[in-house]
Amino acid sequence: MGWRERKQEETYSDAEIEERLKETLPHWYLENGWIRRKYKTSGWKSTLMVVNTVGHLAEAAFHHPDLTVSYAFVVVKLMNHAAKGVTNKDFELAKKIEDVITWQPGKEGGALEGTPDDPRFKYIKYEAD
Repeated sequence: MGWRERKQEETYSDAEIEERLKETLPHWYLENGWIRRKYKTSGWKSTLMVVNTVGHLAEAAFHHPDLTVSYAFVVVKLMNHAAKGVTNKDFELAKKIEDVITWQPGKEGGALEGTPDDPRFKYIKYEAD
């Protein structure tokens, strides 16, 4: 059965998780039963913006990750406690978090230019595509 047909609370095997991460969330990884992502920031203010963004998305989804917060990074960990494993809820929230946190409007060519390439305005340390 493919992941698109999986029931909401059905858990994935480690091999299935690794495959889906590789396909849809390449900067995320599986460790100790959780899917995880470390977002590097430019400092405390940026870290708090990431935490608040993740918090908003999690509350809107009513699915809450564990967070590790430090001066210049945030680690997001997702696992469905009720299902005792990784489910579609985890992948869907991870995808939404990834899309919002890594959004770079300057690369879209619209009116929004994005953060200037200047140390005074650094926010997220974006991964190379």
